[in-house]
Amino acid sequence: MSDLNKSENREVITGGDFKRMVSGAYSEFLLEYEAINALPGAGHLPGTHVLHTMGAAVMPLVDVKDNGIGGLARRVSAAAIFGARGSAGVVLAQLFRGLGTGLSGKYNATSSEFGKAFQYGILYAQRAIPEQPERPIITIAKAVAKGAYKAVRANVPISEILEAAITAGQQAMKVLPQEDAGARIMFTFLTGCLKGLDGNFVSPAISLSLGLEAGQPGMPDPRKDLVRPYCVRFDIRNQKINPAEVEKELEDYSPFVLVRPQDKGVQVHLHTDHPGRVLEQAVGWGPLKDIHITNMSESHTLIAEDALQSVALLAVAGNKAQARELQEAGVSVIVRGTEEACPSVSELVSAAHSDLAASYVLVAWSRDFWLACRQAKKLLGSRVELVLCENKTQQAAAIRAFDGGKSARENAEAMLAALG
Repeated sequence: MSDLNKSENREVITGGDFKRMVSGAYSEFLLEYEAINALPGAGHLPGTHVLHTMGAAVMPLVDVKDNGIGGLARRVSAAAIFGARGSAGVVLAQLFRGLGTGLSGKYNATSSEFGKAFQYGILYAQRAIPEQPERPIITIAKAVAKGAYKAVRANVPISEILEAAITAGQQAMKVLPQEDAGARIMFTFLTGCLKGLDGNFVSPAISLSLGLEAGQPGMPDPRKDLVRPYCVRFDIRNQKINPAEVEKELEDYSPFVLVRPQDKGVQVHLHTDHPGRVLEQAVGWGPLKDIHITNMSESHTLIAEDALQSVALLAVAGNKAQARELQEAGVSVIVRGTEEACPSVSELVSAAHSDLAASYVLVAWSRDFWLACRQAKKLLGSRVELVLCENKTQQAAAIRAFDGGKSARENAEAMLAALG
């Protein structure tokens, strides 16, 4: 393409375009997730886990007031990272994280700016899986990034950038010994974005203009994947206020609400997807002091207040019987999850946000949980230490090595040593 042609492309990508792309990707996964589940690679039911991750990503776009592409991308990124399930879901969430980083602060974006943000996403996705040998989803991601890079340099419209990325990925796919779930996930995402950008929805199960009620009967409902990535803490200075009544009122905004009496009123701690609505409700109860809003999908420091224990065990249980066994073995906090229905990053982080203990040792008995656990650790820092096991037998051995008198790090080292 000549320099003259390069300068002729003045395409602008708006917030509305971005909404359609994300919705298109979700729609495409609705069509493909069962086929993805049948392919090898990326753990148990990777299609289902990615579909739930996409459901979390698309929900912030419903009834959102912000029309800027940067603000929308950040909202989608936070929800995707927090709602990520399974290895495939965590990798896809990192792609959204890169998009959010690249588009931050922009109201609209040129094709070149969006293409570069997309390359950020591929880079973040690559970094999510450090193991060797390289997984097919990363092989395809690198090829896709290379194809997108050439198209961005040529300054072509965003639809052509996506088409170039898809073509480059298809060429790389030919060298794989067999079709892989991770590779199919990457193609499904790109194809869905392209269809959404063109307004070519094959399965419009979610309509941002008509509302969620326009969905087809029997389809998975993204409302079940809604996450609340903002931790809100504040004091209400009103000695006459009833803590139980405040807690009941705030349950409409969050399933996680703690209201504690204190000398001058109450202290509130909750997780929500709309901090502004919570504060608007609370201003009628009295003066608000010491307001803190933390985006839990970003790395943050959390100080436990009045923790009952210095360190506690946190683990995943698939059913009530396993939960009882873990409790009897000394596990204090349990998150529900199986290899077929992996716990989300949100569930792991929210569990560690409880003030039961100042720090936690998170024990995982399946590789399907590993990336989500690592993401939780990345977000919570020293509040959590990891002991990643291959199976329940290893997990049991690790738990037996736990000593409540030691620090979280000392326990993690001892528990890993117990695995041999």
